[in-house]
Amino acid sequence: MKLLIVDDHGPLRGLLGEHMERCGFVVDQASTGRQALDAMEVTRYDAVVLDMGLPDMDGIEVLSARNASRNGPVPCIVLTARDALESRIAGLNAGADDYVLKPVDVAELEARIRAVLRRSAHGFIALVQGNLSYEPESRHATIAGRVLHLPRREAMLLEELLRSAPRLVIKDVLEERLYAHSEGVTLNAIEALISRLRRKLEAAGASVRIDTVRGLGYRLVAGAGQHVRP
Repeated sequence: MKLLIVDDHGPLRGLLGEHMERCGFVVDQASTGRQALDAMEVTRYDAVVLDMGLPDMDGIEVLSARNASRNGPVPCIVLTARDALESRIAGLNAGADDYVLKPVDVAELEARIRAVLRRSAHGFIALVQGNLSYEPESRHATIAGRVLHLPRREAMLLEELLRSAPRLVIKDVLEERLYAHSEGVTLNAIEALISRLRRKLEAAGASVRIDTVRGLGYRLVAGAGQHVRP
């Protein structure tokens, strides 16, 4: 799951980002409304945490503009010091999915994000293909009922492949979804992740496999074992 945290207060933004990363999210950050809208135009986020008092535009403007983004509306949790009833009503009417007042406990904010994600279109519904099952909220994977232990990034990769299966997932999209913009990504990072996950699925007897479409990306399809990939 990938989050965008938008707040012009650098220390708070960093604190929230660090906590959410520890909780398993990939996090991008923005300090202005313009940066936020530009990020939403090129990256698909699962949720946005948005401060209303930004230096270049009001959060209401960001909420309204996100609906016209190339990637469509994204669940949004407003985080603000504006506690007037009129402000809360305006934020909710503009499309906010939740309204949280500062100061906020980071654990409470995390819980509210997860609650919003559960209500969203794809949310935390279990993903199943063949004998493989994956629960996005806990990142718990099983094959024929047996637990498949995966590090965080491999679990996130499996989730992306499952959500699109059996459709192709472009390699650049995987990089965008699995890594924050601030992270350095090596040229073969995705290939290495795919290789490790493929071996684990095969070793565990999964009834699905990862195919490579050379020069484009990867897809999760029915069928076990090694296959010649185009």
